[in-house]
Amino acid sequence: MPLFPYDRWRQHLSALASRYQGSAPFPHAHLVDFFDPEVAARAAAVFPATVSAEWVQYKHYNENKAGMTKRELFPPFIGSLVDELNSPAFLEWLSELTGIDGLLADSSLEGGGMHQSGPGGFLNVHADFTMHHHQKHWRRRVNVIVYLNREWDTRWGGAIELWDQQMSRCVVRVPPLFNHAVIFNTDETSYHGFPDPLTCPAGVSRRSLALYYYTLDEADDSIPRSTNYQSRPGDTSLHTALIWADKQAVHLYSKLKSALGLSDDFASRTLGAINERISGERKSRRQDRDA
Repeated sequence: MPLFPYDRWRQHLSALASRYQGSAPFPHAHLVDFFDPEVAARAAAVFPATVSAEWVQYKHYNENKAGMTKRELFPPFIGSLVDELNSPAFLEWLSELTGIDGLLADSSLEGGGMHQSGPGGFLNVHADFTMHHHQKHWRRRVNVIVYLNREWDTRWGGAIELWDQQMSRCVVRVPPLFNHAVIFNTDETSYHGFPDPLTCPAGVSRRSLALYYYTLDEADDSIPRSTNYQSRPGDTSLHTALIWADKQAVHLYSKLKSALGLSDDFASRTLGAINERISGERKSRRQDRDA
C-alpha cells in the first residue's frame, strides 16, 4: 500500500490547484481523507499519547504546545510517513497543487514534525518565520498540516483560523478532524493560528503532523523575519502589549538560534524561562497591589 494516495489525488489535481491558488485570504486547501483510511488509522494508533522529556515545550506568552522534530525518535510508521511527505514524488505533487516550482523538503523538520496540545493549549495568530534558521538561502513557502485526532469534539476548539492580511477578521476556520489536512502558502501576511485555549478533557490532545517546505533563493537579500505574532480585534491593550513583547523575545532568540546553530529545545527553554519570570513579576505586582 502506498503511504500517500497519489493516484486518487491526481484525478482531481487540476481542479484542486485552481481552487487552491484562488482561495482567500491566501492560497490554501482543506483536504478531507488526506491519507487512505488504513494509513491514517495506523498513524493515529502509534502517535505518542503523552509528551516525554524529548519533546520540545513551546511554552511562552504566544503559544502553549509541544513538538517533536527528531526523526530518529518517531514511531517507525510515522517516520516512514514523514519521509514520504518529504519525498520527490510528494514534492512534485505539492508543486502542482500550489503552483510553486522547486520546492525543497526539510529533513531536519525545523519547527515541524509531530505536534500536540493538551487542555489549555493554544497558538496565537501569526505569520511564520520567513527563512530557514540553519539554511541561509531557504525561503519558507508552504505548510502541510495533517490532523490525527480520532475523536475530536469541535466544542473543544482547536480550529485553525486563517485571517486576512489586515488582521481585521478570520476568513476560514478548519477544525482539527481526523485525517483532514490543511495546506497553505506562507508569506509575510499569511496569518493563522488557534488562539483560544483548548477545552478538551485531561488525557486528550490536539495531534498533528506538520511539514514545511522551502525554495532556494540565493538572490534574496531581505532581512529574515521571525514568527510575527498578532493581536486580534477586541484584544485588550495589555494583551496586545504582551503579545508584542513576547514577539520581540522570539525575534531576539531566533537571531541567536541562526547565528549560533542553537536547537529548538534550547530556544524554547530560554523563552519559557523568560515568560515564567514575566508572569511571576506580574503576579507579584498584583499581590502587592491587593495587599
